Amino acid sequence: MTLLQAGASQLYYELHDAQPGAERPTLVLMHGVGGNHGSWFHQVTAWRERYRLLAIDARGFGNSIDAERLGRDRFVDDLHAVLDAAQVGRAIFIGQSMGGGTALSYTLRHPERVAALVLADTMFGIALSGEQRDRMAALTARNAGLTQIQRVLGPTCVAAQPAMATLYTTLASFNRANVRTLVGTQALHPPGQLAATGVPVLFLVGDEDVLFPPAEVQEVQRQVPGSDFVCLPASGHSAYFETPDAFNAAVLGWLAGRGIAL
Repeated sequence: MTLLQAGASQLYYELHDAQPGAERPTLVLMHGVGGNHGSWFHQVTAWRERYRLLAIDARGFGNSIDAERLGRDRFVDDLHAVLDAAQVGRAIFIGQSMGGGTALSYTLRHPERVAALVLADTMFGIALSGEQRDRMAALTARNAGLTQIQRVLGPTCVAAQPAMATLYTTLASFNRANVRTLVGTQALHPPGQLAATGVPVLFLVGDEDVLFPPAEVQEVQRQVPGSDFVCLPASGHSAYFETPDAFNAAVLGWLAGRGIAL
């Protein structure tokens, strides 16, 4: 549990390492707008004996402070600073929603530091074109009237796990920033740039995701040659949180299938 000074701001991260000094792969966990480091508790408990885990609070979220109000404009630089401070060289990046956009931009800037990239329930950072850009703009406008829970959790989770839905909103309440107050700009990149890095990429999405529907995510995935696609049933926009066993199995299965860091 560490605070890193970044100008007038502070960046919080947790490094879970059950075997300090041992050579083990590192997984970097990057949350979405409704999350923070605490949202990854399912993954931390499931994976900490096998991997080193680095869970980061983006500035303005969780225990991180964005004193200068720079928001997304500094997310990639912040990530680089935290990786260096935590002495993480090459790692596997798992980014959900907003965190996926940061992980994607970081991969394009520093592909040598990225062993693999999991983009979970996200199309952030992708420059859309043509009919897909128009469809997603219309979808975003329609989703504007949804409550936060309707946006981030699927109806299966809300109905079957009301306690988890309550926990999600509780965790989100510790964030200073939210979807309406988040500042800064998300850089957009043509899908071909991601393919050119040579980094293995998995697009993973819940079948009940209303923000980034599976069909739209798969259309982007097809524009990244060599990438893979997984759709998890009974999951909304926060598959890692709603159906963690299925999410964890899908990620580890993909890494094993790719022969990555096992």
